[in-house]
Amino acid sequence: MIPIQAMMWLWVLWLVSWWGAAFWSDRAVKGPGAGPQVAYNLLTVAGGVLLFAVDSRDTILRLPPAARWGTLGLAVAGFLFAWWARITLGRFWARNVSRKADHRVIENGPYALVRHPIYTGIITATVATALLKATWIAWAGVVVMTIGWYVKARLEERFLHGELGEAYDAYQRRVPMLVPFI
Repeated sequence: MIPIQAMMWLWVLWLVSWWGAAFWSDRAVKGPGAGPQVAYNLLTVAGGVLLFAVDSRDTILRLPPAARWGTLGLAVAGFLFAWWARITLGRFWARNVSRKADHRVIENGPYALVRHPIYTGIITATVATALLKATWIAWAGVVVMTIGWYVKARLEERFLHGELGEAYDAYQRRVPMLVPFI
């Protein structure tokens, strides 16, 4: 198996496990509505298409073999960080921005490092994938997808500010958004 095949299998394994675990989630009691969520969904899907579906042989920097395999380690780290966050959230996880019954600010585990560790983990895995593919199109996919996650994070923060008030505001002041220690 070559590194790019292994990377694709990592993504398939992560996606299947991620969506398979949707039953952990409680039903939402409130959300900002479908309209405000269209932008981030379109951006993340478009970024994914650029990253995975558009093939290009125009590489910008081909990594040496050991580094190509090393990108798999970076992707695994990103997926594990996202899973750590998902497990920490437990029944509060949702595909879309929403509030669950008895919702509260989660501040432990990866949420002590960044406010949106799932997005941080996914962005890390997309960067690893673009490093491995080494094409402008793959990097464009990373940029578009990252913008999508940022848009979703901002929507989520506005929504949670309205729902959780000062508790979420205090959390925002203490913990960085997407990049730890910044």
